[in-house]
Amino acid sequence: MSTTIQKFILAAATTSPERVPSGTAVFHCKSEEELQRICANLEAILDGIAHELDPGLFIIVKH
Repeated sequence: MSTTIQKFILAAATTSPERVPSGTAVFHCKSEEELQRICANLEAILDGIAHELDPGLFIIVKH
């Protein structure tokens, strides 16, 4: 029986970089507009889904 990881965090995008723990690929955005654009691109590129954890903080998750 093989075990595969099916759900994991691919990256984080934020306007507040101090809020993201180390060990995660982080995209630092200067504005809310840039944050939305980066998240949309990351969803497509990484084949993941963006989830807003808090204003200005998203994670991109593989389901």
